Amino acid sequence: MLLYLIFWKVIQEINIINQKHGGMIYMKLIGLSGSLIGEKTPKLVSEVLNQAKHMNPNIEIELIDLRNYRVEFVDGRPLTSYNSDTQMIVRKILEADCFVIGTPIYQASITGVLKNLFDHLPTNVFESKIVGIVTTGGSNKHFLVGENQLKPILSFFKSIIPSNNVFAHSSCFDKDSNLIDEDIINRVRRLAKEILFFQERIND
Repeated sequence: MLLYLIFWKVIQEINIINQKHGGMIYMKLIGLSGSLIGEKTPKLVSEVLNQAKHMNPNIEIELIDLRNYRVEFVDGRPLTSYNSDTQMIVRKILEADCFVIGTPIYQASITGVLKNLFDHLPTNVFESKIVGIVTTGGSNKHFLVGENQLKPILSFFKSIIPSNNVFAHSSCFDKDSNLIDEDIINRVRRLAKEILFFQERIND
């Protein structure tokens, strides 16, 4: 009951903020899918983006699906020496207000492609920015990888991490990789609300 009252209070404050700004919240939310194969992770990230957009149509959302880009391996060169995809993604990240970052869990770890992208970023890239976490995996034993591996990395980058992060087991998706588990869908909604609420308070 206490958690419900807290959650309801958060929603009321979001509505007050919307009214104060005439319903306009100028914010860009980027979803980053750190996988080179499969559909589940990008669809889970997209679900957070779409829920956030539904809650506030005035925000801008964008999915960066690393399957669609050639991010070069970090080898010590200046950023301007890397290819256009690498430079573009880093620039988009630097310009965004808040994020949801997703990764499948392979061998009890985040993906190498996501870690490589992190190595391109300056250490203050997420300072004063909300960064939500979503992870997918074929074993329920992997549900703590986001907490134990990804969260410390994001903390190093000075991000502010929501409490409502999401792990979705493979069984939460249908054969077309669409999210079908109602509990996970509700968790996604809570994560989207938390990202919007706290980032708006920071920007205000």
